Amino acid sequence: MHASTVRALLVRGMLAGLIAGLFAFAVAYVVGEPPVDGAIAVEEAQAAHEASGAHAGHGGGAATGEAAEEEEAVSRGVQSTLGLATGVLVYGVALGGIAALAFSFALGRVGRFSPRATAALVGAAAFTTVYLVPFLKYPATPPAVGNPDTIGKRTTLFFLMILLSVLLGIAAVIVGRRLAPRLGNWNATLAAGAGFVAVTAVAFAVLPSNDDAVRAGFPAALLWEFRVASLAIQLVLWAVFAVVFGVLAQRTLAPRAAADPQGRLGAPVAG
Repeated sequence: MHASTVRALLVRGMLAGLIAGLFAFAVAYVVGEPPVDGAIAVEEAQAAHEASGAHAGHGGGAATGEAAEEEEAVSRGVQSTLGLATGVLVYGVALGGIAALAFSFALGRVGRFSPRATAALVGAAAFTTVYLVPFLKYPATPPAVGNPDTIGKRTTLFFLMILLSVLLGIAAVIVGRRLAPRLGNWNATLAAGAGFVAVTAVAFAVLPSNDDAVRAGFPAALLWEFRVASLAIQLVLWAVFAVVFGVLAQRTLAPRAAADPQGRLGAPVAG
């Protein structure tokens, strides 16, 4: 694929990521923010209870009142609107660009699929490897409910799981392609998928768990709502990206394919 084509797809991938980010922000604001507010309320109530118990009869009421009056550096209202929108949109644009590059590499190499179908496959693979598999091992937790002393360890394990999942996904694609001439596309896909699941299961068993990710006594229903919302945000993000980018890529590549009857669009990028 020519460098100019890759650049065009990269720009469209970032645009698709921006559009997907807008949809994801809407879901995050409507579905994700209520569990976050609930988690913050639980944390504040627990902190107030601990403070009142520790300072009972020692002038703790005044100290608690002073702490409650301290202003936040960034208000909760800004965090849940402008801050959330900025974070989700930047995240969407960045992942859209990366996914567009992955699409440029995958087109014509994972099968004779159209640009729309390839975009759908890339979106599904990205959602599965980048989010779903790590989520199953280390599910998302609301803010201020975990042990702050282990946040570094938990973050490292989560990103390690993402890296491992992506590498295993790439390996599954390579194995599937090599098995296809002998087993056929369908059987090769099943075999590669089974291998991915099996190795991932081993990784789940070997890697340590995050037992201290959620404090004891945190409401289970609220934790479930937060995790379902987190999953829904990512699902919407990648689904919208796959649809929008598929349309944009199809429109971009159709005239180039007509002008390139020898199929050089699937060739490696010229250095």
